Amino acid sequence: MKKWIGAVIALVVVVAVVVGFMAFRANKTTGSDLLTSIQEKGELTIATEGNWAPWTYHDEETNELVGFDVEVATLIAGKLGVKATFVECPWESIFAGIDAKRYDIAANGVEITDERAEKYDFSTPYGYIRTALVVHKDNEDIKTFEDLAGKSTVNSIASTYMTLAESYGATATGVSTLDMTIENVLDKRADATLNAEVSIYDYLSVHPDADIKIVALTDDASQVSIPVRKGEENASFLAAVNQAIKELAEEGELSRLSEKYFGSDITSPTAN
Repeated sequence: MKKWIGAVIALVVVVAVVVGFMAFRANKTTGSDLLTSIQEKGELTIATEGNWAPWTYHDEETNELVGFDVEVATLIAGKLGVKATFVECPWESIFAGIDAKRYDIAANGVEITDERAEKYDFSTPYGYIRTALVVHKDNEDIKTFEDLAGKSTVNSIASTYMTLAESYGATATGVSTLDMTIENVLDKRADATLNAEVSIYDYLSVHPDADIKIVALTDDASQVSIPVRKGEENASFLAAVNQAIKELAEEGELSRLSEKYFGSDITSPTAN
């Protein structure tokens, strides 16, 4: 009897080990590797605001989601052999959604910063932009970033622009969209706003009579990239994204899209 019981226990242990190993293999090949998971699912889930022209916005006639980042991300998805699925959300919730694995990536003019690099891996940069300091046309008090000390700015919540304004001593208030930041400056509820130079030029091309002006630009261009959750399970996915960006650059697609949406080439450090 004891030998029989011992044999049963040994068999149970062997079966448990085999089942556990098979589950581990299945998880390793389908669940933990991000690239494999995305390709098996057949779609790349991309977070974007949808209200920041010309990066990501809706066409006024068709209401279709369009923009530089929308087209770049769609082409990257194509290189990976999957479709691009965009989820529109406020800027301040994008990184939380990546953390929670609701989104695979973000395509929203995301700039690389030291703070973000501690938590995320970034793709090869595909855009280089300077930050513009914008004030009302009547404002003669602010001419440089240093003049922001003691002044008020309005910026996108949790953006690099808000952080930069505060670093110069401004009191920064967060809002959701570029249009809202400019409205605050136009109404003189805020002294200034900061945003991407190309986005301000795009706004002025649509609103040429707007009573705002750019008074200063950052000396160095920041790098626009795609953030990916850190982890070995995401390494092959990041490599695939980098390869896609490399191919799009070599094919001239990145430059073409930049010219289409910005009227200039912002896709390399020396292009614009």
